[in-house]
Amino acid sequence: MRVDLLTREFPPHVYGGAGIHVENLAHHLRPHLDLRVHCFADASESEGVVGHPVTADFADANPAMQALSVSVSMANAVRGASLVHSHTWYTNFAGRTAAALYGIPHVVTAHSLEPRRPWKAEQLGRGYRLSASMERDAFLGADRVIAVSHAMAADLAETYPRIDGDRVTVVHNGIDAVRYAPDPHTDELELLGVRTDRRIVVCVARITPQKGLRHLLRMAEFLPADAQLVIVAEAADTPRQRHVFGEAVAALRAKGIAVVWISRPTPRRALVQLLSHAAVFVCPSVYEPLGIVNLEAMACGAPVVATATGGIPEVVEDGQTGFLVPLEAAPGGRGEPRDPEVFVKEFAARVNSLLADPQSARRMGEAGRRRVLSRFSWAEKADRVRKVYAEVS
Repeated sequence: MRVDLLTREFPPHVYGGAGIHVENLAHHLRPHLDLRVHCFADASESEGVVGHPVTADFADANPAMQALSVSVSMANAVRGASLVHSHTWYTNFAGRTAAALYGIPHVVTAHSLEPRRPWKAEQLGRGYRLSASMERDAFLGADRVIAVSHAMAADLAETYPRIDGDRVTVVHNGIDAVRYAPDPHTDELELLGVRTDRRIVVCVARITPQKGLRHLLRMAEFLPADAQLVIVAEAADTPRQRHVFGEAVAALRAKGIAVVWISRPTPRRALVQLLSHAAVFVCPSVYEPLGIVNLEAMACGAPVVATATGGIPEVVEDGQTGFLVPLEAAPGGRGEPRDPEVFVKEFAARVNSLLADPQSARRMGEAGRRRVLSRFSWAEKADRVRKVYAEVS
C-alpha cells in the first residue's frame, strides 16, 4: 500500500506542531508502508521526500495563492498512490484534488481550524477566505478526518456540522520520549545566554496572537526577582508581530526584568536542556487544539502551567503534572480572556506557587514524564493512523 503524506512543513523546515507531527508520523509509518512525503521546499531533503517549491510565477502572490499553486503540483505528483493524507489547509486542496482525480481515499488531520483563528487574516489578508475555503471543502469531502484531541473533534462538529461524526477519529499527538528526556548538562544553556544561577521559567511558541505571548510578558512582571523568563520564539506570523514582540521584550528589560528571547533556530539538544532545567514550563495559549510543546516539556520532566483551553486539559492533569489556568473568553471569537488582568494574575500565581515549592514542582515533573510514557507514544499513535488507512481503503 502506497501512502502519500502532504504537508507544508518537514525537516529541516519545521516551525510548528504540524511539522513535528508529520515528521514523527512518517518515521513510524515507513517500516509498514510504501510511504512518500510531499512538502513545501526547493528540493527533496532525503529519500522518499518530494519537495514542491513556490515557482517564480507565484513569488509575489498572496501566501494562500502560493499554497494553492503548490497543492496543484502535489496533486499531480501523487499519481499512483493508494491513499493521500493531508495536513493543514496548506495541502488540503492537494488531497481533495487527488481524491477526485484518481479515485483514492483522502484522510485529513485537523491540527487547527481556520475559523477559530481569525487573527490569521493579518498574515493572509483576503487570502484568509481562500485558506478557510480549502480547509472546509477538504473536511466535508474527506473519507476520514483525524482530530488531534477530543476538543478538536468537538470544534469540528460545531464549526462544520455537516461532517458525519462517524467520519471523525481522535488520535492525539505523541512524543518521542527518547529524544525528549531529562538532560542534566548545561553547556547549551550557557551558549544560549541562559543563567543557571537563576530559576528558569520557559515558554516555547510561535509569535502569533494564538500563543498568548502578550499575556506572558505581562506575567513576567509578577515573577520573583531571582527568576528569569526564557522565551524560545523564532517564527512569527508577520514581521510586524515580531517587531511588536521585540519592543515589548525590550521594555521589560528596561524595567530590570530578566527576559531572554531566543529568536534564532535552536538545536534540539539545547531545547531539551532548557526544558530539563525549567523550574516551570508555561503555555499561555488562547487557542490550542493539543499543544505538542506541553508533551515535550513533560517528557523532559518539567511541570507545566497552561491555559485550560482546547486539548490542553487532555495532556496536562491539573494538580498532578502541573496547573491549568481557567480562561473565560471574551465575545468575538478570538479566544482572548474577558479580563486579561485576572488571567495574567492567575497565571502568575500558579507559576509562583511552583517556584516557591520546588519539591512539589519536581514531583509534578516526574508525574508528567510518566504520563507521556504511558499515554503519548508515537508508535501507538502511528498504529492507530494505520488502522484508519485500513478502514477507508
